[in-house]
Amino acid sequence: MWSKPPLAVLNHILTGEDWARARLARFAGLTARVQFANMLLQFTILESGLLAVAETSAPVAVSIRLPDDAPLRALTDRPSLFSSVTISGSVDLAETLAFVFRNLRWDVEQDLSELLGDIVARRAVRLARGLAQWQVRGARNLAFGLAEYLTEEEKAIAPRRELEAFCTEVDALRDDFARIEKRLGRIELRCREPGRTSLS
Repeated sequence: MWSKPPLAVLNHILTGEDWARARLARFAGLTARVQFANMLLQFTILESGLLAVAETSAPVAVSIRLPDDAPLRALTDRPSLFSSVTISGSVDLAETLAFVFRNLRWDVEQDLSELLGDIVARRAVRLARGLAQWQVRGARNLAFGLAEYLTEEEKAIAPRRELEAFCTEVDALRDDFARIEKRLGRIELRCREPGRTSLS
């Protein structure tokens, strides 16, 4: 089942974070569902504050739906990612989960040092961080480059400045039309006055 590997990692991290387990333990017995694209992570909070794979038939206390483009937003526009999350169910549980997951820190170097020794672990973590930063920069540059290409070169997507100019022109046209309509209305009233047979 897809839920087991992520939960194993989360539980490993939670084991070393007493504050996080204490917060989660207040919601023991409740089940949460996190959805992203066609992925589903459903877990129940245990009395210890750790997480267990939930039965698919278990009643869900909170359901959190991430947008399908969450990885891209996480790299390029994190505020829009958080603002586009859809939550249904217990707001208290959702806020607690968000706070815990946002503040959890995995001491990878410590775990690796137990397997490989301190020096190798430090170098491996440094290398991994460098690669991760390079990938993040690359993905961000690719996303911005693609957006620029689509808006500037291919004109597949209108740039914001052109949309704003278009909206301004539409507003001006609407105002002009409203003024012409009022003038026509006044002229029509004059034509209906007794003794008037022309637009003069």
